[in-house]
Amino acid sequence: MTETADTAPADAATAAPTPGGEPSSRPDGRRRPKPPADIARSWLLVPGTAPDRFTPAAASRADQMVLDIEDAVDPARKPAARDDVVAWLRDGGEAWVRINDRSTDFWSDDVDALLGLPGLQGVMLAKTEAPEHVTETFDRLGGAVRVLALVESALGIEESPSIAKARGAFRLAFGSGDYRRDTGTSADDLAMAYPRSRLVVASRIGGLPGPIDGPTVGSSHPVLREQAGVAVALGLTGKLCLDVEQLPVINEVISPTPSDVAWAQDFLADFEGRGRVIRDGSDLPRLGRAQKIEKLATAFGVAPAS
Repeated sequence: MTETADTAPADAATAAPTPGGEPSSRPDGRRRPKPPADIARSWLLVPGTAPDRFTPAAASRADQMVLDIEDAVDPARKPAARDDVVAWLRDGGEAWVRINDRSTDFWSDDVDALLGLPGLQGVMLAKTEAPEHVTETFDRLGGAVRVLALVESALGIEESPSIAKARGAFRLAFGSGDYRRDTGTSADDLAMAYPRSRLVVASRIGGLPGPIDGPTVGSSHPVLREQAGVAVALGLTGKLCLDVEQLPVINEVISPTPSDVAWAQDFLADFEGRGRVIRDGSDLPRLGRAQKIEKLATAFGVAPAS
């Protein structure tokens, strides 16, 4: 996917200066802080049944980690997985948690167990299909915990504008596997373009950050790179991930390119040098894009091309 400096998406591209799209540490040797969740690219799902993986995953290249006590956990093991997640968060760990959907008996126990935990960064609400699912979750968690709505069905896709406007909604994510099972849709890019675009438009309507794409299953990095690139082209700005080996590719694809960063810095320097004067109608959108690229480059540690 080749873009020019004037047309490439501001929040993504296809190359970066280092493997993983970011240096693992800063020049002073300290690890670079995780990007904030509103612009996070890679969202690593870790089964709640694997507490030995929590700490290593938290130290990985994932922008955000999600401890999963929903789809990755057998119903008989959900209480134990929930207890392990709560204990880790209570003991100083920090993560998001994917909780069970509002229609299940597990939902109430999930929100009650997570309420007030200092390490809870937010919850990913499975199978969100209505705005009240978000709002009820938000309220039960004290009205201060971010709710990332995971949309996984035809009904959820069609209700996504209302979901995005719900009180407590932080960001939308696409449960692509369950959506395909619900609708019988193939994984073909054309077939999946509508639900992805629907989430992009819904996020814009709701004033939310760009949505998060579903995971790519398999170990092929070329396939992952291609699928992530398609998602970026449609306007998605993050991607769920099931394997730490996928993180460098996701972070690279959903980042500004070094050439984009160089263009942004040059444009901003020129804009300041001429006294911030708007010369024509193209300056304002170019200014907005340059400022966005600069913000993302700083957060992701992408250096300009020389």
